[in-house]
Amino acid sequence: MGEDEKGFCGHIRPGGNEENRDTGAALDPDREKKYAELFKQLDLNKDGRVDISELRTGLAARGLHRGEAEEIVLESDINHDGLLDFQEFSQYLRVHEKRLKLMFHNLDRNNDGRIDVGEIQHSLHQLGVEVTMEQASRILQSMDRDGTMTIDWNEWRDHFLFNPFHNMEEIVHYWKHSHMFDIGEQLTVPDEFSEQERRSGLVWRQLVAGAMAGAVSRTGTAPLDRLKVFLQVHGSTSWGINLWSGLRGMVQEGGVVSLWRGNGINVLKIAPESAIKFMAYEQIKWLIRGSKEGGSLRVQERFIAGSLAGATAQTIIYPMEVLKTRLTLRKTGQYSGVADCARQIMKTEGVRAFYRGYLPNTLGIIPYAGIDLAVYETLKNAWLQKYCVDSADPGVLVLLGCGTISSTCGQLASYPLALIRTRMQAQALTEGKPKLTMVGQFKYIISHEGVPGLYRGITPNFLKVVPAVSISYVVYEHMKKVLGVGY
Repeated sequence: MGEDEKGFCGHIRPGGNEENRDTGAALDPDREKKYAELFKQLDLNKDGRVDISELRTGLAARGLHRGEAEEIVLESDINHDGLLDFQEFSQYLRVHEKRLKLMFHNLDRNNDGRIDVGEIQHSLHQLGVEVTMEQASRILQSMDRDGTMTIDWNEWRDHFLFNPFHNMEEIVHYWKHSHMFDIGEQLTVPDEFSEQERRSGLVWRQLVAGAMAGAVSRTGTAPLDRLKVFLQVHGSTSWGINLWSGLRGMVQEGGVVSLWRGNGINVLKIAPESAIKFMAYEQIKWLIRGSKEGGSLRVQERFIAGSLAGATAQTIIYPMEVLKTRLTLRKTGQYSGVADCARQIMKTEGVRAFYRGYLPNTLGIIPYAGIDLAVYETLKNAWLQKYCVDSADPGVLVLLGCGTISSTCGQLASYPLALIRTRMQAQALTEGKPKLTMVGQFKYIISHEGVPGLYRGITPNFLKVVPAVSISYVVYEHMKKVLGVGY
């Protein structure tokens, strides 16, 4: 056997001369050397084999999703031993390059050997996804290593070499969720969905996954949320002077289980709020588009539509917010349950009590959503522009970091309104104080507690951001797999 028929570690290279005559994936000596180098980098224990763990580590180091490793092994593991030798590895890359070459030529409509912004926009349009030139530019920039604002074959191949996509539909789906519409779970602005995704039921499966993630996340951070509400309402006049004494006081009054008071209805309102927000968003988006046929909304338009949809959902489920606050602040034995709490409020305070604090709550949506969205987009785009040469997408940790920082900035801006809302919701429980309006509450807090009083309870609120986002992400990803919602 001649040396030209051998590859890395002496394995026979499959395919023979017939495959090498295929110009779509002709394997020149440079590519053979590149494959060998890639294999060497992935083979961490230097045993001539790459297992699933090594492949996951290698993908993560390149900024890729670790979950792609299973699909690569499944497709390339010819002898089904769960390991890849160089023969299997190089054959997979050759076959995958053929697919990528075909997709590249399909995108390159003018056959100039480069893909430009217009061709990306056209390909998305052909597959039913409408994007602006700005959005198409962001997709292109994530692959453009030489700054020419065009993609040649080498850039295209290297970018998708370890993404096991089989057709343009899968790449378009990846672009859609990884670059344009993935704006964080903490934001008010909902995701965009194509007509095909709506018909397939993907929308509702994602809503279910999000609701489950929210339920687990809120339950996990409920003690901090209850402490925040106590500090907001009682300030420094009760045992809620600081974190430790606040938690200790709640446990002494009602036991450890009391730390989760109000969590039940807080979880119950997730599903209706998410569904109402999505349906309202679709209708408002349609109105904003007006005469634009199938056009995609710009970021500013999505912010407006998302804020209005959030306000609509809040208007409908707001009585549940009031009930959540009252149940969170209740003393042992005060209410027997949600229905009893609602009956007592209706009997003693009337229907209007269920909308106490509605105005500051609605006003708070705008600064929170606006700042959250702006900071998130700015941070993620800055990261992409700086590191897009080496990474296909930001990755989990970067997105979590951007979401945490943007959410914190949004909370800083809107927290005073959230505090005033909570105090208004709880006014019937505060003895010896008149029922104040939003402006009255603001004046009272400034005169009695100063500006720091507007941020009372923000420490436990900040403490729950990182665990809440992390729990949400883990549960959301797991639920997507269970429900068959994968990108």
